[in-house]
Amino acid sequence: QVRLVESGGGWVQAGGSLRLSCAASGSILSINAMGWYRQAPGKQRELVAAITRGGSTNYAMSVKGRFTISRDNAKNTVYLQMNNLKPEDTAVYYCNADGVVTITGPVYHAYWGQGTQVTVSS
Repeated sequence: QVRLVESGGGWVQAGGSLRLSCAASGSILSINAMGWYRQAPGKQRELVAAITRGGSTNYAMSVKGRFTISRDNAKNTVYLQMNNLKPEDTAVYYCNADGVVTITGPVYHAYWGQGTQVTVSS
């Protein structure tokens, strides 16, 4: 059983910073892509940033230059450093892992964390 556990959310004033972490646990051999999505009240879930096992990254235009995604493959952990936060960044942030290979073979669906709240006040 693969499990994703997020941490690092909270409340911050506009212009501040937060760092999110997400650790994947279970009988994991490798994870192809890990990423962060967010969902604000009344809006659809959207991609914030993603990173492949080889380090290729992809960012939403709204966070480029402010957020940085990174990962530690040995620890199956992905991070999201969020700087210069804005009130519009307020949302529940979800960790995602896709292309997971476990000791029993590849898994053909993505895994999601439980979500962590990020609130940015103006």
